[in-house]
Amino acid sequence: MQYTIPKGTFDILPEAQKEEDKWCTSAHWQYLESVIRQTAHEYGFKEIRTPIFERTELFVRSVGESSDIVSKEMYTFLDRAERSMTLRPEGTAPVMRSFVEHRLYNTGAVHKLFYIGPMFRYERPQAGRYRQHHQFGAEAVGIGTPEQDVEVIDLLCEVYRRLGLKDLKVLINNIGDTESREAYLLSLKNYLEPHLEELSKDSQARFTKNILRILDSKDPNDQKILENAPSILDHLNEECKTHFEKVCRLLEKLNIAYEINPKLVRGLDYYNKTVFEITSTSLGSQNSVGGGWQIRWND
Repeated sequence: MQYTIPKGTFDILPEAQKEEDKWCTSAHWQYLESVIRQTAHEYGFKEIRTPIFERTELFVRSVGESSDIVSKEMYTFLDRAERSMTLRPEGTAPVMRSFVEHRLYNTGAVHKLFYIGPMFRYERPQAGRYRQHHQFGAEAVGIGTPEQDVEVIDLLCEVYRRLGLKDLKVLINNIGDTESREAYLLSLKNYLEPHLEELSKDSQARFTKNILRILDSKDPNDQKILENAPSILDHLNEECKTHFEKVCRLLEKLNIAYEINPKLVRGLDYYNKTVFEITSTSLGSQNSVGGGWQIRWND
């Protein structure tokens, strides 16, 4: 056939053509989306739908120029009027653009929104990673309490439980606020500087652009160097420390298994305080099934 599907994408068919695709029919996708929508509605979240492409500067400004998404992964093109547009690589920035543009803040103090839809990132296709992937996300705007952080974690866990995923565990960290991070980043820089030449090429680039992302490196030598790195949890101010302790207590009250991971970070500029990742040990090496964070947002 002359024309075939682009690399890193997949069709969703009415009937599976291969054994490995038996759980990937359109009926399964409809069921998955119905469970997500029903659960989100029960938690008080309302659906929002945004375009699959936006002005490029929206992502550059909000996600951050030094992030992998902006520097390496975005599908960007010029439209006929020579304006730079980008297929959305993530959902938060478009949701917040819509929230501000339509002045939803005038209709109440707290807004709980969710979305389901395709996202686009140019990266090497591999198990569980596609250039067009489908994502569910939830945003609670106007409230940054520990209770809200935990509600979002519980919502995601409940979706997975209803879909039959077992052995769920929450990895959690607190990356502090701007004040806490300033002190920590200086400490981390002082620790890593003597090892700069030993770090991987990616980590060397991140040293000046986004040093926090070095903690997320999968390079074995980087991980060895990071074994004795300072912990961000030792640099939290009282507000962030109290916030994190309450998040952990609330997870325990809900019987949600969690593990504190001081090296868990996220690579986008708008992250703040709580960050988490949900894993399932029944899925093998590709065991991460979701993640999230608290966001600080400037108009």
